[in-house]
Amino acid sequence: MRERMARFMMGRNGTDQLAKFFLYLSLILIVITMFNHNPIVYLLAIASLVYSYFRMMSRNIQKRYYENQQYLRMTDKIRAFFRNLAGKIRYQKSKAVYDREQRKIYKIFYCPSCKQKIRAPKGKGKICITCPKCKMEFIKRT
Repeated sequence: MRERMARFMMGRNGTDQLAKFFLYLSLILIVITMFNHNPIVYLLAIASLVYSYFRMMSRNIQKRYYENQQYLRMTDKIRAFFRNLAGKIRYQKSKAVYDREQRKIYKIFYCPSCKQKIRAPKGKGKICITCPKCKMEFIKRT
């Protein structure tokens, strides 16, 4: 069965980003019609589904490729925004893990004058801490 499907799809466009967009759009519109019962939204969902399958089954690969490239160019800024947002979220998660690990080894103090964050090793007793920013010295227990 898998071989038959592979033979059938040979020479066809297959799924690209624009086809996936129309598939997701049709799914969202169908969910909306479950609550809305609007026939126009339902027709738009079916039309986007049909167009998506048309793109996947098309043998005119060059034209579909050109359409997909236009779609990618138009949505480049939007996709870059979400990529950056995902990167920031990943960075914040990794930073939180790093902070947790640091707090196991170090005690965090704040300078009384400039509020600079200062790390000192835990378990050293009373120590004199010098702020690297304003050079103020203060004594704290670690």
